[in-house]
Amino acid sequence: MSPTSAADKHAPDRAAEGASTGGSAGASTGPGTGPGTGERAGDLRERLLAEVAGLPALPGVYRWIDDKDQVLYVGKARNLKKRVSSYLHKDHGGTRIGHMVSRIARLETTVVRSEAEALLLENNLIKTLAPRFNILFRDDKSYPYLKITGVRIAEGSAPMSAAECPRVAYYRGSVDRRHRCFGPYPSAWAVKETIQLLQKVFLLRSCEDSVYANRTRPCLLYQIKRCSAPCVGFISRQDYARDVQDAERFLLGQQQQLVDELQAQMMRHADALEFEQAAALRDRIGALSRVLHRQAVEESSLSAVEREADILAVKVAGGRACVNLAMVRGGRHLGDRAHFPAHVDEGAALSSEEAEDRAARSPEVAVLEAFVAQHYLGQPAPPLLVTSHAIDAELVAALSGASGTRVRSVHHPREQRRIWLEMAVKGAELALARLLAEEGSQRARTCALIEALELEVDDPQQLRIECFDVSHTGGEAAQASCVVYEQHRMQGSQYRRYNIEGITGGDDYAAMRQVLTRRYARLAEMAATDHARLPDLVLVDGGRGQVAVAREVFEDLGLDIGILVGVEKGQGRKVGLEELVFADGRPKVWLGHDSAALMLVAQIRDEAHRFAITGMRARRASVRTGASRLEDIPGIGPRKRARLLQRFGGVRGVADASVDDLAGVEGISRDLAETIHRALH
Repeated sequence: MSPTSAADKHAPDRAAEGASTGGSAGASTGPGTGPGTGERAGDLRERLLAEVAGLPALPGVYRWIDDKDQVLYVGKARNLKKRVSSYLHKDHGGTRIGHMVSRIARLETTVVRSEAEALLLENNLIKTLAPRFNILFRDDKSYPYLKITGVRIAEGSAPMSAAECPRVAYYRGSVDRRHRCFGPYPSAWAVKETIQLLQKVFLLRSCEDSVYANRTRPCLLYQIKRCSAPCVGFISRQDYARDVQDAERFLLGQQQQLVDELQAQMMRHADALEFEQAAALRDRIGALSRVLHRQAVEESSLSAVEREADILAVKVAGGRACVNLAMVRGGRHLGDRAHFPAHVDEGAALSSEEAEDRAARSPEVAVLEAFVAQHYLGQPAPPLLVTSHAIDAELVAALSGASGTRVRSVHHPREQRRIWLEMAVKGAELALARLLAEEGSQRARTCALIEALELEVDDPQQLRIECFDVSHTGGEAAQASCVVYEQHRMQGSQYRRYNIEGITGGDDYAAMRQVLTRRYARLAEMAATDHARLPDLVLVDGGRGQVAVAREVFEDLGLDIGILVGVEKGQGRKVGLEELVFADGRPKVWLGHDSAALMLVAQIRDEAHRFAITGMRARRASVRTGASRLEDIPGIGPRKRARLLQRFGGVRGVADASVDDLAGVEGISRDLAETIHRALH
């Protein structure tokens, strides 16, 4: 790989730079040279053909870019010249590929050493650039883990300190080598269920270190036999270390060996007339046996490799796709999670063209390979992938090279793996059917609202609604929310919260005036030059008063008041009796309690209320607990603040701590500890 290509692999935001310095691209032009910006279609085609003629017959990655400098498509090729030229020499007609080709303004390429490297770089760029014509999966690196914290338990007879006593905990984030992490798990529920199991069987503690360090008597978990109370010395260091080791072996899939050893220990205690210890082991064996029975896995039929596997099933229908990922760790089926990619039609059509000398792939294979490449990029893959469709052997080889361990792929499994795959396929079918039903319902609601309010919208898919709500507690910690509905669903990434300041506490009208002014003042200026798109409908949670305030703001900004609508609660504030109040003077409208349009309005209004009230409560809690005092100290970020609050139990505990105590917290230097002490005194 060329030096620039290597940089692209690790820093894909420099992809554009790599095109001109990697030694593989033609003379790339800047934005503004494509169709409609002065360059004729014939001249553009001739320039692109000249660039393609200079490409090498080597593996690499190419990027098609439009005249607005937006990446349309990222692809890989074992032969750059042959692959890229096929776009320009073939007649794609009115297909999706033809639609993309008609928007191409320039080309960027990067040469690599092998097709495996091209695959890794391609998917790195796809995840970073989110091209319009690639199959895209949401970048979800937040899979939860189960973590057993703490260092190795030292010898001695005194009760263990919090640092010496391992605890079982839920964890989400990058894996920390100082602790034992097991997973990943498909959901938080799966982690918490496993933690409960470990508490029942092995009696490991789960409390925070700050709670553990301040216990003088055992807590409720000890009373209900969910903890062995190491905090007050009710279990020896040696016995607790053995329980931690047994829990780790259980999580690693050594359940049957563990049961056999426990049975041998039970018989030894019984022979020595130590009946209490034997009874405790009997109860533990019974709990483990029930777990093994519930898992319904025949351990003897699973090899060590098969106990660590991911099961992948794909289903494509109705222009949407679902990849259902089920995880098996330690021989235990932990559950599954459904993933829904975007741009399925465009990406599947284009990726089928990428098959080159191989037979064209089905949409299912294209989606599955896109998921495998994007999901396992940057994180280790399990040694076994059980898939519903055969995937490219070169893709599997690239995963093996990236993770440093051998990865196998099986698509015609037998015995237990076949059962797992059938479960995953059924899950994919059900999840996709549910998604299509929900999307169909949402589309119907969107169309019903457009018709009911007579909105001038050509494409219901592009209808954009913004909704505002204000929340406070008796005037304290007032906060406003703005939520966005577009493409038939709520767009969480576009939500915004606004802290309301400089008004009389409890003045909802002034709060609404402030948030609308802050939201639309700049947008109004940008809209005048066609650089911003205003919503098609603006909802405010309230009646005539809030609508009147909103109308004044819009008139001052020169915006259309016809898009302003208030959602007024009906008689008795009952759901389904809401009325719509219009800023342009139209009479109030009640859509009917069973109206699809009203259901959509209520859904958006309730989401705005939820988003506002959660933000308000967080802000109020911050003010009341004094956490903001720590936020104001230079050098104290979210992680250090969380560690301080966790160690000392709150801001009051931090304030009471000495400089030496503060310096003992991870990440807090002596100088910073003195700064914190001065700031809080």
